[in-house]
Amino acid sequence: MTTDTLKYAHLLAVDRQRNQRTFMLVMLIVLCCLVALGITGFFDAQRFIDGAPAMHQLGSEMIPPDFSRWPHWVIPLRDTLAMSVAGTALTVVLSLPLALLAAPNTTPHPLVGRALRVVLAAFRSVPEIILGIIFVAAVGFGALPGVLALALHSTGMVGKFYAEAIEHVDPKPMEAAAAAGASRFQIITHAVLPQVLPQLADITIYRWEYHFRASAVLGIVGAGGIGFELMAALRLIKYSEVSAILLSILACVIVVDSLGGWLRKNLK
Repeated sequence: MTTDTLKYAHLLAVDRQRNQRTFMLVMLIVLCCLVALGITGFFDAQRFIDGAPAMHQLGSEMIPPDFSRWPHWVIPLRDTLAMSVAGTALTVVLSLPLALLAAPNTTPHPLVGRALRVVLAAFRSVPEIILGIIFVAAVGFGALPGVLALALHSTGMVGKFYAEAIEHVDPKPMEAAAAAGASRFQIITHAVLPQVLPQLADITIYRWEYHFRASAVLGIVGAGGIGFELMAALRLIKYSEVSAILLSILACVIVVDSLGGWLRKNLK
């Protein structure tokens, strides 16, 4: 056999081993998913059969939607939108400096980077609704606790994404700026941020879209917004009004997602 033939056979063997490892990994993931579905009772057909009448009854009570109180939802929807925008703005203000300190190529010391990654993990480990309850107890009812809950939780997630984007920038502009005598701040503003701004904008806009949906949920625990109206309708068992509120939220989500898509397109 020629040398080229041996090399080709070796490449085929390596590729075959890689495909086998990938296949085994996919099978392991599928198995884990099936086990998780089994643990949660997804394969218990009797539960679905027993629950069908109740779902039918609930659906019949939700149709047709009752929009008679729509004037009372305009201000809460406005507050929900304001919460999402304010929460996103505060998230960016908190996340960017933390991400610069956490990213390995911009942190002043590796220990600082590791410590900040732990802090970011701690922020995102607590759900927004728990933070909402805590802030409602601390600062009272209204939109403010919702904004604080969104910002604190999202700082953990957005800061992580920001740090990963910063970590993968091209190091050559940073090296050139350092060789020219630039300070650390100048290196970040002139060599790092210009490379990652499109990615940071994408992450921020996606998080804003998420914040609008999360703001609606936070209203349920007293953080203001349309979620408060939704919870009131649920407590009064006005399911036709519940469906109308859900449709109103859906319409706003579609508008916010469309606006987010337009912003992403124009910020590239």
